[in-house]
Amino acid sequence: VQQISGMLTKLFQRARLEKTGQVDPRAAEFTLSLLAAMYDRKKKHKCYIKTRSAAAAVIALSGDTLLAKYRAFFQFYAVPDRKVALITCSAPRSLLTDKSGVSEPFFLMQIPVVVEESCSLSCVEIETHSCFYGVSNSAIAEEKSLSWLRLEPAILLLLPTCYRLSATEVVSHQARCR
Repeated sequence: VQQISGMLTKLFQRARLEKTGQVDPRAAEFTLSLLAAMYDRKKKHKCYIKTRSAAAAVIALSGDTLLAKYRAFFQFYAVPDRKVALITCSAPRSLLTDKSGVSEPFFLMQIPVVVEESCSLSCVEIETHSCFYGVSNSAIAEEKSLSWLRLEPAILLLLPTCYRLSATEVVSHQARCR
């Protein structure tokens, strides 16, 4: 948690320099608190959040476009293969569940749990297989991954939904409601 706190502090300090007046001085503290709440749901105060999980959550929470987030996720989980980066079948599973080491569900999988809407691991397997449907290799390139993400797989539906909600915050209409 201390390591992640330090990284978040540096990240938001840079963001404050680039976007003067737009970044809350407590953003790092709030983000760390959110991560702790999401990953310590049983309130055991284990004070351990995997850096990989925190990084994936920061990508998901970023104010960037959906395409930029999808590309970042691909790069985050890709493995180099000659001149091209590829992801294997385990990458979408890791993105969705982050089961490497400590059993810690991915940030976006925690949101439905908080609102008492959960998805089983069989959902994760179905979505993972849909990503690789019709592929003869055990790995796919970025374009195939992006085309799967553009289909908005049900298990990741919160990502585009949250993005669309945040995009509408700046929309202004001249209509009045009664």
